[in-house]
Amino acid sequence: MKAVCICASNILHSGEHSTSLRIGVRIAELLKGWDVPCEIIDLRNEMFSPYIGCGKCFDSRRCVNDGAFNRLYDKLTQADALCFVSPHYAPIPAKQAMLLEKMEQITFLHWWKDANYRSQMYGIPVGIVSHGGGGQWALKSYKAMVNDTIANALDTVQCRVVPLDSQWNTGLSFPVHHVAQEESIFPVQQYDWEAIDEKLKEYVRLVWQEACLRKEAAPQP
Repeated sequence: MKAVCICASNILHSGEHSTSLRIGVRIAELLKGWDVPCEIIDLRNEMFSPYIGCGKCFDSRRCVNDGAFNRLYDKLTQADALCFVSPHYAPIPAKQAMLLEKMEQITFLHWWKDANYRSQMYGIPVGIVSHGGGGQWALKSYKAMVNDTIANALDTVQCRVVPLDSQWNTGLSFPVHHVAQEESIFPVQQYDWEAIDEKLKEYVRLVWQEACLRKEAAPQP
């Protein structure tokens, strides 16, 4: 069994200090502690072409115009669990939107013809983790704009978004701990990594439990 974690930040200059990437690395470390390999996909390293609505994916179930998308989509369809780590932009990063848009269309076109259609991603459990530059007061808006947006797309793809609890039914979100103003034009955002770690342990365990239950329930060859 294996997992894949998508880190959706667009900000190139942050390098290995990217908050999305740091969260993704911690998710992979937690899974490794349970003997679960997890591949981290940093979307800053991916170049997708925009969706154009040509409909050719109906026959191939892949994008005939985008080999980068197809390589990533193959990894997602073969995973036992997925995690999406996303900052709040407008409302989500552009490359992540492009990825989700193509995934949705591949499934939608077949579902439109056959309401019983099951996608290649049917039932795969997914965790969604968002973060942004606001404090606790901003978390509800991050849930609505980031978590819920991603969850709606994944619902179309027929994945199973794992809730944290009844209130956070589309994952979890982290507030910024402190924002410093320095010479850079960008704000310097600092997070409470100890608090983040505790929440991640709880949530990643829930996601992986769903993956194990799904595996147990699958018909044996």
